[in-house]
Amino acid sequence: MNLKIGLIGCGGMMGAHVKNGYAPLWEAGYREFEIIACCDVAEKSAANMADLIADWQGTQPRVYTSYEDMLDAEPDMAALDIVVTHSSHHTVAIHCIESGRHVMLEKPLAMTMRAGKLILDAVEAQGKVFSIAENYRRSIENRACNWLIKSGRIGNLRQLYWVGCRDRQWHWGWRDELDKAGGGWTFDGGVHSADLFRYHIGPVKCLTALSRQYDNIRYKDRENMSDPVEATIEDTTMALLEFENGVTGVWVESIVSPGESLGVQRVYGDEGSLDFGKGLKLRGRDEPTSMDELKDEFLGQLSEEQSDTFFPRGIRNPLAHEVHEFAEACLRSDSIETDGIEGFKAQAICMAIYESAALGMQPVTIRDVESLTVETYQRPLNEGLGI
Repeated sequence: MNLKIGLIGCGGMMGAHVKNGYAPLWEAGYREFEIIACCDVAEKSAANMADLIADWQGTQPRVYTSYEDMLDAEPDMAALDIVVTHSSHHTVAIHCIESGRHVMLEKPLAMTMRAGKLILDAVEAQGKVFSIAENYRRSIENRACNWLIKSGRIGNLRQLYWVGCRDRQWHWGWRDELDKAGGGWTFDGGVHSADLFRYHIGPVKCLTALSRQYDNIRYKDRENMSDPVEATIEDTTMALLEFENGVTGVWVESIVSPGESLGVQRVYGDEGSLDFGKGLKLRGRDEPTSMDELKDEFLGQLSEEQSDTFFPRGIRNPLAHEVHEFAEACLRSDSIETDGIEGFKAQAICMAIYESAALGMQPVTIRDVESLTVETYQRPLNEGLGI
């Protein structure tokens, strides 16, 4: 059986799905899928994507500028890969699901929790395969870190420090517009981090946070930093996290930190620490174990079956893994690691930051965000979406 797939939204991230996901699988001999259609509101983008796919697939996907037209015109198309603006996630995904198709949707699940709940309701009603394209946890580094943490090498977990401070003055299109993005980097990229928190440590119970916009100017001309436009997203958040298992955490994201950037991703246990860049350092040992050594150790202890699961056809690109998993779930009813529920729960951590900040740094439980009890920050976004 050959899974017929359509692509919706043929911009940069879909290019990554194709180049690093579909193409390597095809070239490695996994050819149980065929991309038969490409859709984008910009016809040239869809046509260019179709040409790229034809180069390695050997057949040319048909081109559409309306995903509704594509759904109607392609009755054999069983699955969709969707990469669109956050504000369009729920409308496009729900339409595709209700048309009887399986869906892989680029993270985050939706622009708000209420919009995400609508998607989950549609998935449950239709019984279709639904995957959130969450690639970070699938990297060899994160697989190795998860194995090390779960094996107890750093002891009982205590603390998380996750800090990313850098400077971005250039304009990033719709991602700098609150009514299309739903939030800044804490949401757009932060949902990756939130997913990793759940993967490595466990569910977050509650948090307290603040949010700031220090600089609302971005520049369309990236090279000369000219042609200024106004950004409506926040540019800095700081949060204190409490996990259900008692671990405490500090999470900071800022894109207005000029000069020297600051990046720390570290977990402490009662026996040592794991730095996601530098590696393992145990109490009483002078020499750390580097991340390269940890990766080698992780790979060395995998069974053949485990290796095939983590790295299908020997491919270690995480995008190939998420594509392979989606195709196998559609074809053989295999499970999805990052399904809609996982996407919903990761998104809730990000939204809890915005809700806490909107409430004047009041503590917010993740349960209240998931149940739609707290929506102070999200209310105007929901109104804009008409939900």
